[in-house]
Amino acid sequence: MPREKVVRVWDEREVVYTPKRWRYLWEKREKALRIMERLSQFDPQLYGSVARGDVRRDSDIDIFIPYRVPGYLIELALEGLVSRRKIVMATPWHLIKGVIEIDEETTVTFPLIDPTDRELEFYRWGGALDLWGVKTKERVPGVNKKLILIIPTEKGHIEREVVGRESEVAKILGVSVDIVIERVHVLTRRDSIGRTGIYINEEVPDWMSFEEALKIIADRDPNVRKKVRERGGI
Repeated sequence: MPREKVVRVWDEREVVYTPKRWRYLWEKREKALRIMERLSQFDPQLYGSVARGDVRRDSDIDIFIPYRVPGYLIELALEGLVSRRKIVMATPWHLIKGVIEIDEETTVTFPLIDPTDRELEFYRWGGALDLWGVKTKERVPGVNKKLILIIPTEKGHIEREVVGRESEVAKILGVSVDIVIERVHVLTRRDSIGRTGIYINEEVPDWMSFEEALKIIADRDPNVRKKVRERGGI
């Protein structure tokens, strides 16, 4: 099997996909499509590398619901597929999310409180695609965890450094410059000091709803309680 061809174009890098890489992409897209069709009433979004196209064999399939929905409705739509349920909050300042794990590579995430515009921009930053876009095999630009802007092409993608191009990147992605600057700060800081852990990462018992689990967390944690009071969720 031929290796990926990398071509330098000024300060850009063009990556030409191998047949194997295209196969990984369309296999993951087919899997995502089946799940998103079950969730079609909730406007599901596919985000990350599977939306952009720059997948590897071990790339995750990440699906996000962009507004607050009662957890049981999502679980009903995914009946027979749910393997694990969690509540996640990256830091005390971030969105509180429900996470449904389908398998080792596939998750469905949804907000347990009303998300802000900035929090939704995070998904466009990484590249987000709706159900129709997945059906029509569209690919979208987005930034990976190495702070490289991925711009899809017919043969693969073009890579550009984000640092120093913040305004250009914001325009391409349709997000604010503020979110670009924020993500650059967070990811460069993470490179220098390493990951510092997740504020909340708790499994939800089978017999408990997401909302009941969130209430228990809010009762003991003032940061969570404040978020819930400000933006609903229980």
